[in-house]
Amino acid sequence: MRLLLIDRYVLRLTAGPMIGCLAVTLVALLLERALRLLDLLSQSAERFGYVVQLTGQLVPHYLGLALPVAFFVALFIVITRLSDGSETDALLASGFSLTRLAAPFVAMGVALMVLSLIVFGYAQPYSRYAYRAIMHSAATAGWNGQIQAGAFVTDQNVTMTADQADVKGQRLERLFIRRLSPEGREETITAQAADLTISPDGATVTLNLRNGRRVIQTAAGGYDILQFESFVTEAPLAGSQALLRARGGDERELTLTELAQAAKSKNSLIPAATLKAELYGRLARAAFLPFLPLIAFPLGLAAKRGRRGAGLVFAGVLLLAFQHSLQFGQGLAEGGRVSPLMAIGLPFALFTGFGVWMFLGSRDRPGDTPISRMVGSISEAFDRMRSMVSGARAA
Repeated sequence: MRLLLIDRYVLRLTAGPMIGCLAVTLVALLLERALRLLDLLSQSAERFGYVVQLTGQLVPHYLGLALPVAFFVALFIVITRLSDGSETDALLASGFSLTRLAAPFVAMGVALMVLSLIVFGYAQPYSRYAYRAIMHSAATAGWNGQIQAGAFVTDQNVTMTADQADVKGQRLERLFIRRLSPEGREETITAQAADLTISPDGATVTLNLRNGRRVIQTAAGGYDILQFESFVTEAPLAGSQALLRARGGDERELTLTELAQAAKSKNSLIPAATLKAELYGRLARAAFLPFLPLIAFPLGLAAKRGRRGAGLVFAGVLLLAFQHSLQFGQGLAEGGRVSPLMAIGLPFALFTGFGVWMFLGSRDRPGDTPISRMVGSISEAFDRMRSMVSGARAA
């Protein structure tokens, strides 16, 4: 299809809001996850470096989640803008059909479908495995020589916790230490206060304990108790370990090509139904993108009559329902209750068929479909309720 001036115009209008919405959504999701990772890795060595690496590996995952939402929001904004400016009416009056107006948006959906296949099918499996590898390294990186208040540090047969700690986690109050000797004898130390100092080579940390008690098990099975005003001991700082397994132990770590090959293989450790459900689910999520303009057009054109909020809410519910129906279908397929093709194909056919039905029903009277009328009725009901509440407060 040859791009006309109007096609380039609407695509340019769509690109800006979509990129903006995608960037805002992606940054918000990554920041929220980064804060959780910081809290999770607060006791690990070099935690800030790990958080940056882990957050970077999450980009393909969140990009795949945010892409349909950003695309639909951009479509809705552009279609309502064209409708509010009567540009849609002018184009329809000049001989453009609604199908022709939707063509560049559908073409954009096809391009995003290809991008989604790359993200879901190839980038995301590798980034998922890399995330798990980095998380494993972070979890086994050893203690970083600091203790946060109320946190437990477990490293090389040593368990430590403190009720209070300064910002650096190296000046502690009410410290508890439990450790096992190489012979298996237990040692317990409590102290009113303590200072932690990391050795220059980063191999050990020195604990200067004050006003405490040390209980150690003897070789004969008894216990020696030492009451001290000052006591110095050391604890090791361990290095990280390598990931124990290779990529492919989880179907979500396999690319589309690897999923197809493993589903045909008789030697795969993962059940064929699980592999097929994952394969069909990724394909369905990507293939749904070109159908989003068919849903956005009727709702966006109906928004000229003041139904923007209700239309966006309806679209959000629809997208969520589609995602959850695919997840539910995958669960049924993995459990062997339904064939993978039926479990994924049925919800995909229902939602895409619904989009086509909405669009075809609005071609003669743009924006006027049973769904848009239902959304309008819901919006009017909320307006009446808002007016009643406002009137009651005024009274």
